[in-house]
Amino acid sequence: MPQTNKIRRALISVSDKAGLLDLARALTEHQVELVSTGGTSAALKGAGLRVRDVADLTAFPEMMDGRLKTLHPRVHGGLLAVRGNAEHEASAREHGIEPIDLLVVNLYPFEQTVAKGAPFDQCVENIDIGGPAMIRAAAKNHAGVTVVVDPQDYDALLTEMAEHGGGTTAAFRTSMAAKAFARTGAYDAAISGWFADKLGETAPTYRAFGGRLVQELRYGENPHQTAAFYAAGGRRPGVATITQHQGKELSYNNFNDTDAAFELVSELDPAQTAAVAIIKHANPCGVATGATLKDAYLAALRCDPVSAFGGIIACNRTIDAEAAEEMTKIFTEVVIAPDATEEAKAVFAAKKNLRLLTTGGLADPRAPGLVVRSLAGGFLVQSRDNGVIDDIALGIVTKRAPTPEELADLKFAFKVAKHVKSNAIVYVKGGATAGIGAGQMSRVDSTRIAAWKAAEAAKAAGLPETLTKGSVVASDAFFPFADGLIAAAEAGATAVIQPGGSMRDEEVIAAADERGLAMVFTGLRHFRH
Repeated sequence: MPQTNKIRRALISVSDKAGLLDLARALTEHQVELVSTGGTSAALKGAGLRVRDVADLTAFPEMMDGRLKTLHPRVHGGLLAVRGNAEHEASAREHGIEPIDLLVVNLYPFEQTVAKGAPFDQCVENIDIGGPAMIRAAAKNHAGVTVVVDPQDYDALLTEMAEHGGGTTAAFRTSMAAKAFARTGAYDAAISGWFADKLGETAPTYRAFGGRLVQELRYGENPHQTAAFYAAGGRRPGVATITQHQGKELSYNNFNDTDAAFELVSELDPAQTAAVAIIKHANPCGVATGATLKDAYLAALRCDPVSAFGGIIACNRTIDAEAAEEMTKIFTEVVIAPDATEEAKAVFAAKKNLRLLTTGGLADPRAPGLVVRSLAGGFLVQSRDNGVIDDIALGIVTKRAPTPEELADLKFAFKVAKHVKSNAIVYVKGGATAGIGAGQMSRVDSTRIAAWKAAEAAKAAGLPETLTKGSVVASDAFFPFADGLIAAAEAGATAVIQPGGSMRDEEVIAAADERGLAMVFTGLRHFRH
């Protein structure tokens, strides 16, 4: 049997009272003395449990609205004294320091307070000081002290004690110590990130990130890679807020593609139109609007029905049964929407491998946030691309202005192009994508590929002419030469939207005028690598 450390005294101080009373009762059955603070002590006493106040342990009263209660040598000495060290034990006896064998602490709810949009001063008051100090002390001395920071670990602690005569093994204490340090690290990261945001610091000297495990994944992008999904920050609707109604476990690629799909469809106001985006490998293969989700889905599917097989479908409205019936006619990995009717859920239930996810709302495309990408030896951090075409005054740069119908399609095309890998070209006609060119090294290649795919889609649908005939086209960045614009015109585009800003803008504008195209500049680029 592995060597164990008997638990005789436990200090419990928790903000989250979930499972507290069951834990305390079980510890009492193991003859463990309970020491506690403030609200935790009151809760335990209210349940009829015998509890020693921390003020009795320290011989020093709590004060300053509870800010000062556990920051005391009799607490930290009891946690930090090395068991079996003669000098430490002599110092403890001399100063009346009693050993603390178990520390159960969860921290002030700083992250939740920030997520609720609380005032600055209230957020500051929810920064825990004594809790992290005790956790770190106990975790450092895990050779003799057990530390538990998560109510989900209470059962594991009690099982460990039941199996080892009221004590814990070194392996268990080490595991709990590692989790404890990770928790204080994530907590401090949340605080430092919040301060940086409040101060408007886009590049603080030190940058930390933390998160809580949501799901350990079977593997990463490829089977030889490990992966997990962590939730961090606020509760912005999306993959971090999903309820999974059915289907097998989400994979790394599912999470990545579903996030891309939902961020795109969230750009399209459900109060104005139903919208559907179909995503494959984080790129849209079809996006459309319509009077109903069924109409929007069918229009999106027409853009590239081949690539849509095994893809991700995102909707900007509650899914109804009529739309669900259409979506289940081909194999789909994931369907995500703010909600789904019970009738729609019943339709999806017939496809056991399909994952149905609801988020409770749409993501705000204007919301600030950070994007992080790892590099060898470090990471890049940038603000989220929250530029929205509806907020921009467009500049008409050609002799011909776009018609109202063209202008509506141009704005829609630019919203889609924002979510297509660069170099991105998007043809749109009648509120639906007609052709998408993504991720090419040359913008003119993206233009031609998108036109070719549109021609193939038209053939598959039995249409007499390519989908790009009479369409508009969006480019995520400027045309460096006129060749890309000319290729779009040859594909049948009648209007263009692009950021502008090229040294050859005049050449590109002249090419548009020669062909009778309308063109608008946004002044906003949407590179997506």
